[in-house]
Amino acid sequence: MADNATSTIRATFDTREAADLAVEHLVQQHGISRPDIFIQSASDENTTGTESSRGDVKRADAPHEGEIEVSVDIAADQLQAVQRSFGDAGAIRVSGR
Repeated sequence: MADNATSTIRATFDTREAADLAVEHLVQQHGISRPDIFIQSASDENTTGTESSRGDVKRADAPHEGEIEVSVDIAADQLQAVQRSFGDAGAIRVSGR
């Protein structure tokens, strides 16, 4: 999706759980294909987020080095709806271009 009618939107989350919830919102509510959604550390460090979430609490070796970023290329007319979905999923920052 790299034409003039698309935008890349990014959101950062404190936990992997919140990032995964955001992905589910994108897939189920907006019909975005999973291969078009990217999840990665928001920094150069390997991380599960800045806070523990369910599965991480049981693991002492889960790195908490930074935030999780979710990014997706979307049609320009989906921008506001996707921004709202990111907010509903617990995004601490949302940016688009």
